[in-house]
Amino acid sequence: MSRRQKSIRMRKGKREHTLLNKRNHLLPLHHHHHASDFTLFTTLEGNDIPDLVQGIWSEDPAAQVEATTEFRKLLSNSSPQIDEVVKEGLVPRFVEFLGSNDLPNLQYEAAWTLAYITRGNSENTKVVIEQGAVPLLLKLLGSSTIDFTEKALWCLGNIAGDDWGSRDLVKLALPVLGQLINFNDKNIMSNACWALSYVTADAPNEKIQAVIEAGVCPRLIHFLHSDPSSSVIEPALRTLGNIINGDDAQTQVVLDNQLLPCLHHILTQNHKKSIMKEACWTISNITAKNEAQIQAVIEANIILPLVNLIDNADFDIKGEATWAIYNAICGGSHDQIKFLTSQGCIKALCDLLTCPDTNIVKICLEGLESILKVGEAIDEETRLEGGLNVYAQMVQDCEGLEKIENLDNFDDHELYVQAVDILGTYFIDVLEDDSSDGGDGFY
Repeated sequence: MSRRQKSIRMRKGKREHTLLNKRNHLLPLHHHHHASDFTLFTTLEGNDIPDLVQGIWSEDPAAQVEATTEFRKLLSNSSPQIDEVVKEGLVPRFVEFLGSNDLPNLQYEAAWTLAYITRGNSENTKVVIEQGAVPLLLKLLGSSTIDFTEKALWCLGNIAGDDWGSRDLVKLALPVLGQLINFNDKNIMSNACWALSYVTADAPNEKIQAVIEAGVCPRLIHFLHSDPSSSVIEPALRTLGNIINGDDAQTQVVLDNQLLPCLHHILTQNHKKSIMKEACWTISNITAKNEAQIQAVIEANIILPLVNLIDNADFDIKGEATWAIYNAICGGSHDQIKFLTSQGCIKALCDLLTCPDTNIVKICLEGLESILKVGEAIDEETRLEGGLNVYAQMVQDCEGLEKIENLDNFDDHELYVQAVDILGTYFIDVLEDDSSDGGDGFY
């Protein structure tokens, strides 16, 4: 595996770990608990907890609704006691309440409570699945009441973001999600997009293909034309970026739906930081593909906006834009690299060699090394006088050579060796001249 492949794999894994963190919006049935069994808390907003547990197991609908509502409030706290509620065996009862079609208030509160429970750990989510919640939640997705649909979406989205066993179940929801992203309600559309983003995060190609076949791509791209303040842009963009993480053919489906003009628009307009960062990440997934898809990014006039972001944006956005340029350099043809250098990417990469993030410095060095290798391969008649390749001269002109020499300030042996290799391969004559003039050199 190449150094570039390792870098992309490590970066992808780190991002997928982040994506799989759930969004914070969001025992047999005949077993009854006695008041002395429950040790979670003694009071909750003036109510006695054991009494609430008895209310859950009561046959009185009013008591069931009141108790479920109070537990929902408990679990909505910043430090929810999800584990304790699960251990008390209340999940089967909450799932049972999902099927109470004649008690809509109870259904609503149960769905909301389960949404909070499924934002816990995998074991908590597993309990919800094993008790049969998914089919009931899928039914609620088709509810004519928007609030019911929204709570079911929250819960299914959390389940989808948990593990592959869960996502296999949520795959059944794809046809419904495909309908809900066309719903005339911004909250429903946004939550449906978030659910799709969880289904596609770290997804193998067959799961991504199922999402594509659900016909959601055109609608997701349509959302990117929304007002910059719209809550649907970020989850739509994240889902599209996840789909692009599939194979080249799956990436091409998204490109054929005119994603790139939308990304260019986002990069050049006043969008919030998280959307700009998401757009750059999505582009980096495209530039990690084949030369034809890199060329599509070039022809969409996206390279210069990326370079401008590396020069001027907040560091988080700089990092994602740098990955996009780096992937294009490492996977591009000689002609494509020539174009990238004409857009100022050498200076942009050189300027980042002084940043405190070692990982970014490493990919900048690797990108510069790839460019310099191409410079060595250029026909002799295009080489500069004295044998120095044109890209090496460009590195010097933007003070990149000095910055590479200064990398011995990093406490990272791999980075040091990488810098030494570049200097010894592409700048040895320059360094020897400096040494003869009394310079210290890098070594």
